[in-house]
Amino acid sequence: MLISRVRLRPDAAEKKEFWEHVDSAYHMHSLVWDLFTDGPERKRDFIYRQDAVHGLPAFFCVSERAPNDRKGIWIVEPKPYAPVVKKDQVFSFVLRANPIRAKRDDEHKQHRHDVVMEAKTRLKEKQGVLPREADIVQEAGFVWLAQKGEANGFSIRGEDIRADGYLQHRFKKARENHEIRISTIDFTGLLTVTDPDAFIRALFSGIGPAKGFGCGMMMIKRP
Repeated sequence: MLISRVRLRPDAAEKKEFWEHVDSAYHMHSLVWDLFTDGPERKRDFIYRQDAVHGLPAFFCVSERAPNDRKGIWIVEPKPYAPVVKKDQVFSFVLRANPIRAKRDDEHKQHRHDVVMEAKTRLKEKQGVLPREADIVQEAGFVWLAQKGEANGFSIRGEDIRADGYLQHRFKKARENHEIRISTIDFTGLLTVTDPDAFIRALFSGIGPAKGFGCGMMMIKRP
């Protein structure tokens, strides 16, 4: 596997190819796909995280293939990615995730629920008055990530985790009327590896849904 840092070239602001793709969240996502698409039938085989370097847009990607900048607007810096982890090892991490919970209705149809909005509805029905949104995001986000950790080879403690930056995103695909809605939470903190093999799979394939829109890529380092 490879991990790549993809930085915007300083002169990219002069290129119309860049500005054609920055008017919406969906178009920023399209910029990343352009780095990996080599044909109309190509399926997504990468995960990524949107960030910034020196105030300019940047992406970090995990993939089997190196990104290919065909438009001349990026500085692409790939390197081998073969993390070695051990059981009970502690890492600091960052993760932007789409925290949803899937439930089935009385007709057995599956629906996805934003865990923050779900918590707000539950608390409003129970208490009538809502706590601060930051407190709801922290608690609901922690519960969601702890459950994901059980399946992805790590454990977390409430005092070691910060969940914030909750945002709701709405955008449409090009030439489509269907509106896409996702929510995101930014997680930072410490985790403990419980299953090294499962944890490495999570580092390669991501955690949670909406990976095609920059969610799920966990970046780790020794604390």
